[in-house]
This record gives sequence, structure tokens and C-alpha cells, in this order.
Amino acid sequence: MNYFIKGATLVNEGQTFVASVFVKDGKIAKIVRESEAPELDPELVEGREGPVDAETAFRQAQRPSTQVIEAKGKYLIPGIIDEHVHFREPGMTHKADIYTESRAAVAGGVTSFMDMPNTIPQTTTQELLQQKFDLAAEKSLANYSFYLGATNDNLSEVVKTDPKTVCGIKLFMGSSTGNMLVDQNEVLVRLFRESPCLIAAHCEDEATIHANTVCSKDLASKGQVVLDAGVHPFIRTTEACYRSSAKATDMAEKFGARLHVLHISTQKELSLFRNDIPLKDKKITAETCPHYLWFDEHDYESKSFAIKCNPAIKSHRDKTALLEALHNGLIDTIGTDHAPHLKSEKFTDDYFTSKSGFPSIQHSLDIMLEATNRELTLLVQLMCHNPAVLYQIDRRGFIREGYHADLALVDLSKSYVISDKDEYAKCGWTPYDGLEVHSKVTHTFVNGNLVFEDGVFHEGGRGMRLEFNRS
Repeated sequence: MNYFIKGATLVNEGQTFVASVFVKDGKIAKIVRESEAPELDPELVEGREGPVDAETAFRQAQRPSTQVIEAKGKYLIPGIIDEHVHFREPGMTHKADIYTESRAAVAGGVTSFMDMPNTIPQTTTQELLQQKFDLAAEKSLANYSFYLGATNDNLSEVVKTDPKTVCGIKLFMGSSTGNMLVDQNEVLVRLFRESPCLIAAHCEDEATIHANTVCSKDLASKGQVVLDAGVHPFIRTTEACYRSSAKATDMAEKFGARLHVLHISTQKELSLFRNDIPLKDKKITAETCPHYLWFDEHDYESKSFAIKCNPAIKSHRDKTALLEALHNGLIDTIGTDHAPHLKSEKFTDDYFTSKSGFPSIQHSLDIMLEATNRELTLLVQLMCHNPAVLYQIDRRGFIREGYHADLALVDLSKSYVISDKDEYAKCGWTPYDGLEVHSKVTHTFVNGNLVFEDGVFHEGGRGMRLEFNRS
């Protein structure tokens, strides 16, 4: 099926304008600005063959094989590229899997994702990496790539990674779900020197976290501290984040590695990044996540363990600084760190048994529109264009003729209340439950296939493996 998306307001490459888009054979065949659009002729059925100019696009839109989608008043954006998810497959499919989480993704306008290696077994060999690609080819509604995980003893596997077909190497410089901590300095030196592609790093200093944990337990034993969710930012502190991020950026500079520091949660870390050079020329870049831009330390009282995540959500001052960094270029991308757990794993009576992480991919755009006062052009830059540039993804992330037709239609006048009962993620809950938002994704196209339409999934097609324009 081909599609003619008629009369949408395109938000793309810093411009906003009304146009129609002809999608043919999975690609964006023609973009026709409103001022260039000929009148549709009701007598025409077949149209003429040949190059796709404006007139041809409108003629072909009348063929029976083309579905016309009236998009007046809606905003057409490139499909969101979420570079940071945990879909839990293999090994933890009781809480999430590639199929269920990719459904949640496309419902939120996310057309491509990059999944982390802390599964069971951990994705630390080329063979295990390929097994995940094979699973996604069968199950994923969205396009996909997977990180190979670095460990203290798998450098021989890391250097085999094909940078044209794999998004990157995941480095845990702080322990989290799965505990893939790399803490041997000689291994870190070799990794930053020899990695064949981008290193995506989770940065928290383990020694600092351990010392804070011991201190908190001691204070709790004396009745001076309560080990509830609110203690989390006092265990996983700003200093823990900064020490580790500073070490990673220092090593990347020394050895010329391509480093992307994930889920920045503090104002202090922003000093480690630059905004005076174009993104395509940066060697060291930064990501943050919607929850660091929406919640702060005051929300632990009402949300409790629902918002426990690693790194911890921190102060209002940090949140404000991160929001400013979206505008000044110190933050380059927004990824969700979508990390589902069952309610029974999250809402426990004990700080140390409550799992860190929560689902968020279905509502990432809506939350970011609320957090930024509906700055859709900025969000398209951070969530669509910049991930494509930063990861050097082939023909995605922009609305351009000849590119894969990964697109989302957004209604900025459609309010709804986020609710656990409407969650597509397998875990069936969200920390944003009860929040009213004022936008909604109505249509999502993946490789030219309409996979989501007004709450209905069309699951005939599957996503594609992402490819990267790297030498």
C-alpha cells in the first residue's frame, strides 16, 4: 500500500510548513508544499508513470493502491529514534519483550530503537548479538539495532563489531540491572583505544555509591535516616555521576574515542560537554531522558519507588539546568531509558529490593511537549534528527525524498490522561499515571507501512535492521 498524507504541517530541519507527502514503496517519494499542489482530478484513476513530480504524486494518490490520509491540522514529524531502551528479551520476558515494547514504541511515534545488552544471557558475544537481531526480525514492529555489551574480559568480541550494522558498544561504568560493570582500568584504556564504533556509557562511580550505601545503612540502623525512595539521590549522588562522566570524557579525549554519555541527570556534568561545534563534528556527546526533565526530588514523596531509576532523579536545580541545556546544545539527544519492571518488583517495602527503572517509551513525546511548553521543532531536532546524525543512521531521522518513510502524525489539540490501563508495555503501568497531556500521536509509519492508527495496530509488516554510514 502507498500513502498520500494530505495537508499536514511538516516539522522538519528547523522549518514548519503545510505540505502533502507521497509515500511509495516504503520511501518518501515526494514532498509537495501547499503552494505547489495541483488540484486533485476526480476523473483520474491510474495517473501517468515516470518521475514523481508534484502532479504525478497527486495523480498517483487517486489510485486504488494508494490510501489518502487527511492530515489537515496535524503535525507530521520524522519517526522518533530512541537510542536507549531495555526491551528485556531474552531472559526477562515476564516483564517485557521485543514485540510488546515495540508496540508501545510505535504508539508513541517511535519508529526505531536501540536496545541494551543487559539481558539474560548478556549480549557480550557476536553470536548472542546476532540472536537478538534474529528475534527482532521476527517480532519487532519498529526498526531496531542492538548494542554489544563490554565486560572486563570480552575485548576480543568488541573489536569484531561491524560499525556499519551495529549501533554501538555499551559500557557500564556504574552497576545497574544485570551488573555488567567494567571496572578494570587497563580494560577501559584498551576499550577507548580500540573500539570500532561509538561507545555509549552509563556513568556512575561505583566506589562513591558503595560508600554512600554503607553510610546510609549505618544511619538507618541508628534511626537517623529512613531507607525509602527519597534516599536514592543521596546514594547515587551528583558526585558519583560527575566523577564517572569526567573519567569517561577524559579517556575519550585522550584516545580519540567516539563517546556518547547516556542519561545525564546533573547540572555539574554539563560542564564536560561542548556546544561550540556542529554535532557531526563532535566526538563526545550527551543524552538525557524525559524523567530527568519532568520529575525532581520533590516527587519521591508522591511517586515513591515508581520513579526509582539509575542514575537517580535529582534536584529541581538539576532539572532546570537540563531543560536549559536542551536549548543551548550541551544536550544532544533524548532517549527514554525505557526499562520495564513488574509492579511486584518495583513496589516493595525495601529500598534495596525495589528494582530501578520504569516504562516510558509510549509517552516520551507527549511528556517532552509538556516539559518544553510544546516546542515541537526543538524536540524533532533532539529526538529525530540528532540521533540520526550522531549514530550516522542511513536515510532515517528526516523527512526527505528518497528516505525511508518513518513518520508520525501528531495532534497538538488532543488532550488525554495517561493511565495504567492504557499502557501497551507488558508491565502494565507507568509513573505518569494520572497526568493530563495535551498532544497525541495518531498515526505512525514504519518503512512506509502504517503500523498505528488512532489506537489500532496494523501488524502486517515488521521493522528493519538499522544500517549506519560509517567507514
